[in-house]
Amino acid sequence: MTLTAAPRATGSAAWAEGLLLSFAQAGYARAEPSILQPAEPFLDLSGEDIRKSLYLTTDAGGEELCLRPDLTIPVARDYLASDRCGQPAGFSYLGAVFRYRGGQASEFLQAGVESFGRPDRAAADAEMLALALEATAAVGLSEIEIRTGDVALFTALIDALKLYPVWRRRLLKDFNRKINLAQDIEQITLATGPGHNEYEGVLAALAGSDRKAALALVSDLMTIAGTTNVGGRTVAEIADRFLEQSTLKSGALPRDALGLIKRFMAIDGEPDEAIARLRALAADARLDIAAAIDQFESRVGFMAARGIDVGATRFSTSFGRGLDYYTGFEFELHARGNGVEPLVAGGRYDGLMTQLGAAKPIPAVGFSIWVETLTEIGRQPATAGSVS
Repeated sequence: MTLTAAPRATGSAAWAEGLLLSFAQAGYARAEPSILQPAEPFLDLSGEDIRKSLYLTTDAGGEELCLRPDLTIPVARDYLASDRCGQPAGFSYLGAVFRYRGGQASEFLQAGVESFGRPDRAAADAEMLALALEATAAVGLSEIEIRTGDVALFTALIDALKLYPVWRRRLLKDFNRKINLAQDIEQITLATGPGHNEYEGVLAALAGSDRKAALALVSDLMTIAGTTNVGGRTVAEIADRFLEQSTLKSGALPRDALGLIKRFMAIDGEPDEAIARLRALAADARLDIAAAIDQFESRVGFMAARGIDVGATRFSTSFGRGLDYYTGFEFELHARGNGVEPLVAGGRYDGLMTQLGAAKPIPAVGFSIWVETLTEIGRQPATAGSVS
């Protein structure tokens, strides 16, 4: 893997430094985490697929290290190691990150804001979006598309449907890693329908089994085969995988649940309209998702109070940023008509803090800015228009 250096970006860095001054005035202190980071948190949270994008090394003790591929996790780790852990605290940052991007510069500037420990989640979410919009306004951009979603709503729906745990895990994972779950549901339905599988007999034997029975069966089969692991997987890991496949193969996703998920995923438009449709869905299907909808509605109120044009904001229940650790509000800011890559993006990631070692859940929300991309677009001829 070749490290492609980023072009000198003196103008971009100077603009971002000015932006950080405004973030500091809003109460977000400057954070400067180490460039060299433990690789484990990135691999654990994003999966082994990210390995090919990291610049890795190993220290004398055998610990795998990497050049930081983003700044959210390093800032969160420093906060958790500080004496302010668990208390409300806000940080802003600007620095180089390193990630292989296939022909693009592997070293590039990232700025952003992270807010930890605030219990007023809806207000904190709205504040992050308002600060993100300040970043685009600072380079003179007015034609901005605001795309938003909320994984907490989907989680509430899946919990209300009381699906088998295997289906819950599968659907939440699929949502977190895909932009359009509606298409994925169709693929899941087809993939778990009638068909041939080389382990058909094992799957049939496991149908309706609990984990203990599955572990016993797989253990017996592997003892007969004279092996204790396959491809590095333990007996327990193999049993869990077979049990999952057996449950999926049995067609355990009820047809009415599938219909409700599709109806939910079709909700798209202005936030107020989406709230009305979500409440109608909950009432029609007698789903206990009112708390998640109330939180969404509260956030929209705080957005309006901060002067954000809520009616020009797009909300979609199928919107997701493709990262497993998001737990609620998610958003991206795009330049209208200027590609699919976001200029600013972020959201709520309460689950990340316990995954990084926090003894108890800590609210967390923030966003990142692609500095060079934003300033490059900001230097292009401006067009009249309004934020949308």
